[in-house]
Amino acid sequence: MKAVLVTGGAGYIGSHVCKALAKKGYLPVTIDNLSTGNRQAVKWGPFFEGDIGDKKLIQSLLERHPICGTIHLAAYSNVRESHQIPLKYFRNNVSATLKLLEVLHEKKITLVVFSSTCAIYGMPQKVPIDEGHLKKPINPYGESKLMVEKILQTVPSLQYAILRYFNAAGADLDGEIGESHDPETHLIPLLIQTALGQRDTFTLNGEDHETEDGTPVRDFIHVADLAQAHILALEKLLEKKVNLILNLGTGKGYSVRHVISYVEEKVQAKIPILKGSRFPGDPPILIANGTKAVETLHWKPSFDLVKMIETAWNWHQKKSGTAIQKLQTSTQSFHSG
Repeated sequence: MKAVLVTGGAGYIGSHVCKALAKKGYLPVTIDNLSTGNRQAVKWGPFFEGDIGDKKLIQSLLERHPICGTIHLAAYSNVRESHQIPLKYFRNNVSATLKLLEVLHEKKITLVVFSSTCAIYGMPQKVPIDEGHLKKPINPYGESKLMVEKILQTVPSLQYAILRYFNAAGADLDGEIGESHDPETHLIPLLIQTALGQRDTFTLNGEDHETEDGTPVRDFIHVADLAQAHILALEKLLEKKVNLILNLGTGKGYSVRHVISYVEEKVQAKIPILKGSRFPGDPPILIANGTKAVETLHWKPSFDLVKMIETAWNWHQKKSGTAIQKLQTSTQSFHSG
């Protein structure tokens, strides 16, 4: 059984990647400092608690579990927080990654699948966004990811697959794992938590974007589809000496208002909405051109937004362990200026 190091394997996407690896016969070896991950999400292989920048820990881990490659997901990813504490993001996402790569180089481990982001593109010049689009991040999070991309591309001994995600959503089809952040910042779980009565209101940040209904438009991709793409990218690297840079998205955009409507339809209730201010520098539209990933990996997203919301709802409902709170069923949501 081939072992694969998964950094950030206790996190939302990382845990789904570990499950997908195990299903394909690999042994996922997780390292995670649990700053945003969940220990209970590590179920399919050994777990090492600690930082990827701890070289002694990485060396010890590799001595116990010889690996064939690394899937590197460990990172801070809160875009808005990255504006407030940029050094935290560069220290963790860039400096710690350098230390990890140094140990991998010493151990002659050359295969790296890297979790990047559409945030490296900044304000899109055209939509859908392809891999050749101008890279001009507008936040420290995107800058930190672009820095790591450049580092990977300058190390001649590395084989890399750089996977630029758009918006991950949904939950495990079996209901074992799902999206759980503290604090939560992502759209669909915030809406579901409001529907479950765990939040009083959902804050809609801005209705003055240059979109059809004034709210941001995003490309959502099911986390199980993302996990599958990681496995295919790893196997492509194992199969031949090749480097990959790929967008991972569906090519379909949904506005925040559209997503609210889908969630309301699922829960059969209106979600109370609090109007908030637009976040500065928030791109109006982010939609992927994912043709290259489809052609290169023979991969195609399987789940639409309805399925993403359904699986997320099922997981959050199971996690809450509470009855669905009855919300207002009137045709008008509660609004506060």
